[in-house]
Amino acid sequence: MTAPANSRELVLTRFIPAPPALVYRAWTDPVLLLQWFTPAPWKTTSAELDVRPGGSNLIVMEGPDGEVVPNRGVYLDVVPNARLVITDAFVSAWEPSYKAFMTAVLTFEPEGDGTRYTARVQHWSESDREAHEDMGFHHGWGVATDQLVAAILPLVTAPT
Repeated sequence: MTAPANSRELVLTRFIPAPPALVYRAWTDPVLLLQWFTPAPWKTTSAELDVRPGGSNLIVMEGPDGEVVPNRGVYLDVVPNARLVITDAFVSAWEPSYKAFMTAVLTFEPEGDGTRYTARVQHWSESDREAHEDMGFHHGWGVATDQLVAAILPLVTAPT
Protein backbone atom coordinates (compact mmCIF):
# COMPACT_ATOMS: atom_id res chain seq x y z
CA MET A 1 0.00 0.00 0.00
CA THR A 2 1.24 3.47 -0.86
CA ALA A 3 1.11 5.97 1.98
CA PRO A 4 -0.32 9.46 1.52
CA ALA A 5 2.35 12.14 1.11
CA ASN A 6 0.55 14.51 3.49
CA SER A 7 -2.67 15.06 5.44
CA ARG A 8 -4.55 16.37 2.39
CA GLU A 9 -4.02 13.28 0.23
CA LEU A 10 -5.91 10.02 -0.26
CA VAL A 11 -4.26 7.14 -2.12
CA LEU A 12 -5.46 4.02 -3.85
CA THR A 13 -2.93 1.63 -5.35
CA ARG A 14 -3.64 -1.65 -7.04
CA PHE A 15 -1.96 -4.23 -9.26
CA ILE A 16 -3.98 -4.61 -12.47
CA PRO A 17 -3.29 -7.67 -14.67
CA ALA A 18 -3.19 -5.64 -17.88
CA PRO A 19 -0.49 -3.54 -19.57
CA PRO A 20 -0.16 0.14 -18.67
CA ALA A 21 -1.36 1.21 -22.13
CA LEU A 22 -4.69 -0.53 -21.54
CA VAL A 23 -5.19 0.91 -18.04
CA TYR A 24 -4.35 4.37 -19.41
CA ARG A 25 -6.82 3.77 -22.26
CA ALA A 26 -9.57 3.02 -19.71
CA TRP A 27 -9.07 6.56 -18.38
CA THR A 28 -8.81 8.26 -21.79
CA ASP A 29 -11.29 6.43 -24.06
CA PRO A 30 -14.83 7.72 -23.40
CA VAL A 31 -16.42 4.43 -24.51
CA LEU A 32 -14.39 2.48 -21.93
CA LEU A 33 -14.76 5.12 -19.22
CA LEU A 34 -18.57 4.90 -19.44
CA GLN A 35 -18.32 1.20 -18.54
CA TRP A 36 -16.48 1.53 -15.24
CA PHE A 37 -16.05 5.06 -13.87
CA THR A 38 -18.91 5.28 -11.38
CA PRO A 39 -19.54 2.67 -8.65
CA ALA A 40 -22.93 0.96 -8.98
CA PRO A 41 -25.75 1.76 -8.40
CA TRP A 42 -24.57 5.05 -9.89
CA LYS A 43 -23.70 5.12 -13.59
CA THR A 44 -21.71 7.33 -15.90
CA THR A 45 -24.01 8.66 -18.61
CA SER A 46 -21.68 10.92 -20.58
CA ALA A 47 -17.93 11.41 -20.98
CA GLU A 48 -16.36 14.16 -23.08
CA LEU A 49 -12.57 13.95 -22.86
CA ASP A 50 -10.01 16.25 -24.50
CA VAL A 51 -6.93 14.42 -23.24
CA ARG A 52 -4.06 16.88 -23.57
CA PRO A 53 -2.46 19.36 -21.19
CA GLY A 54 -5.01 22.16 -20.85
CA GLY A 55 -7.78 20.01 -22.36
CA SER A 56 -11.01 19.74 -20.46
CA ASN A 57 -13.31 16.90 -19.55
CA LEU A 58 -16.93 16.58 -18.58
CA ILE A 59 -18.04 13.35 -16.96
CA VAL A 60 -21.69 13.11 -15.97
CA MET A 61 -22.81 10.66 -13.29
CA GLU A 62 -26.38 9.69 -12.53
CA GLY A 63 -27.61 8.35 -9.20
CA PRO A 64 -30.20 5.66 -8.55
CA ASP A 65 -32.78 8.30 -7.58
CA GLY A 66 -32.22 10.39 -10.71
CA GLU A 67 -29.51 12.66 -9.27
CA VAL A 68 -27.33 14.11 -12.02
CA VAL A 69 -23.79 15.15 -11.10
CA PRO A 70 -21.63 16.77 -13.78
CA ASN A 71 -17.90 16.65 -13.06
CA ARG A 72 -15.75 19.10 -14.97
CA GLY A 73 -12.00 19.22 -14.98
CA VAL A 74 -8.83 20.02 -16.87
CA TYR A 75 -5.82 17.85 -17.67
CA LEU A 76 -2.67 19.40 -16.26
CA ASP A 77 -0.23 16.70 -17.39
CA VAL A 78 -0.60 13.87 -19.89
CA VAL A 79 2.13 11.28 -20.43
CA PRO A 80 0.57 8.57 -22.63
CA ASN A 81 0.47 5.15 -20.97
CA ALA A 82 2.26 6.46 -17.87
CA ARG A 83 0.58 9.41 -16.11
CA LEU A 84 -2.45 11.68 -16.01
CA VAL A 85 -2.93 14.70 -13.78
CA ILE A 86 -6.49 16.02 -13.66
CA THR A 87 -7.93 18.81 -11.54
CA ASP A 88 -11.37 20.23 -10.87
CA ALA A 89 -9.79 23.61 -10.08
CA PHE A 90 -10.61 24.57 -13.67
CA VAL A 91 -13.72 23.74 -15.71
CA SER A 92 -12.42 24.46 -19.20
CA ALA A 93 -9.19 25.85 -20.53
CA TRP A 94 -8.06 27.97 -17.57
CA GLU A 95 -11.48 29.08 -16.35
CA PRO A 96 -11.53 28.60 -12.55
CA SER A 97 -14.18 26.34 -11.09
CA TYR A 98 -16.65 27.54 -8.49
CA LYS A 99 -14.85 25.54 -5.80
CA ALA A 100 -11.69 23.54 -6.30
CA PHE A 101 -11.84 20.23 -4.47
CA MET A 102 -9.08 17.94 -5.74
CA THR A 103 -6.30 17.10 -8.15
CA ALA A 104 -5.81 13.46 -9.14
CA VAL A 105 -2.36 12.19 -10.08
CA LEU A 106 -2.81 8.82 -11.80
CA THR A 107 0.20 6.67 -12.60
CA PHE A 108 0.39 3.49 -14.65
CA GLU A 109 3.71 1.73 -13.98
CA PRO A 110 4.75 -1.57 -15.59
CA GLU A 111 5.01 -4.36 -13.03
CA GLY A 112 5.57 -7.94 -14.15
CA ASP A 113 2.76 -8.89 -16.52
CA GLY A 114 0.60 -5.96 -15.49
CA THR A 115 0.40 -2.46 -14.10
CA ARG A 116 0.89 -0.86 -10.72
CA TYR A 117 -1.96 1.64 -10.80
CA THR A 118 -1.79 4.46 -8.26
CA ALA A 119 -4.33 7.22 -7.78
CA ARG A 120 -3.07 10.02 -5.54
CA VAL A 121 -5.93 12.40 -4.85
CA GLN A 122 -4.73 15.70 -3.46
CA HIS A 123 -7.23 18.01 -1.80
CA TRP A 124 -7.13 21.75 -1.25
CA SER A 125 -7.68 21.36 2.47
CA GLU A 126 -7.76 18.72 5.18
CA SER A 127 -11.51 19.25 5.49
CA ASP A 128 -11.93 18.50 1.76
CA ARG A 129 -9.88 15.32 2.22
CA GLU A 130 -12.01 14.35 5.20
CA ALA A 131 -15.21 15.03 3.25
CA HIS A 132 -13.97 12.87 0.35
CA GLU A 133 -13.02 10.10 2.77
CA ASP A 134 -16.45 10.36 4.44
CA MET A 135 -18.10 10.13 1.00
CA GLY A 136 -16.47 6.71 0.72
CA PHE A 137 -13.31 7.40 -1.28
CA HIS A 138 -11.63 4.08 -0.51
CA HIS A 139 -14.71 1.98 -1.13
CA GLY A 140 -15.91 3.97 -4.17
CA TRP A 141 -12.58 4.26 -5.93
CA GLY A 142 -11.90 0.60 -5.07
CA VAL A 143 -15.19 -0.54 -6.63
CA ALA A 144 -14.56 1.69 -9.66
CA THR A 145 -11.11 0.14 -10.05
CA ASP A 146 -12.65 -3.35 -9.88
CA GLN A 147 -15.07 -2.24 -12.61
CA LEU A 148 -12.15 -0.84 -14.65
CA VAL A 149 -10.43 -4.24 -14.46
CA ALA A 150 -13.63 -6.02 -15.53
CA ALA A 151 -13.99 -3.63 -18.49
CA ILE A 152 -10.44 -4.09 -19.79
CA LEU A 153 -9.68 -7.75 -19.03
CA PRO A 154 -11.51 -8.97 -22.15
CA LEU A 155 -9.23 -6.66 -24.14
CA VAL A 156 -6.08 -8.21 -22.65
CA THR A 157 -6.75 -11.51 -24.38
CA ALA A 158 -8.47 -10.10 -27.46
CA PRO A 159 -6.68 -10.82 -30.75
CA THR A 160 -4.88 -7.83 -32.23
